[in-house]
Amino acid sequence: MEVRSIYKYARISPFKVREVTREIQGLPVAAALDVLAFTPKKAAFLIGKTLKSAVANAENNANLKVDGLVVKEAVVGEGPTLKRIMARARGSASGILKRTSHIRIVLTDEIPIENRETRKAKQKQAERAAKKGAEAGAEKGEAAPSAKKTKPKKKSKTKK
Repeated sequence: MEVRSIYKYARISPFKVREVTREIQGLPVAAALDVLAFTPKKAAFLIGKTLKSAVANAENNANLKVDGLVVKEAVVGEGPTLKRIMARARGSASGILKRTSHIRIVLTDEIPIENRETRKAKQKQAERAAKKGAEAGAEKGEAAPSAKKTKPKKKSKTKK
């Protein structure tokens, strides 16, 4: 089941927020909160608020366990831009764009959490399968791909 939380009209540029949201996509909630806690940016604080709100929504509204939640997507969209004017030399003015952003975080419990132990187990299984495939090919008389010999290319002699 998917649970979401939206922080609208955050007073920060979307470009700055996207840099932090890329870091937490696909992570379990606990790991994402740790990453945000140690990221020294204003965007990390705002995303942390939104992530905690999504976790609270999952617990209270959808009766989901926090341990199994994964950040499915963290999307940042542009909000309205506040236009201000700054006085410049000789009576002229220049514009200032104060950008806002909408932060949307979607959590799900359908994606399995992959930690270091499960990743290592999958790698070992893949290595075993590759060895069995190489042994089966050797029994049939086929040469392994790494056993093929290639001839070195001849160097051409040119005069300078």
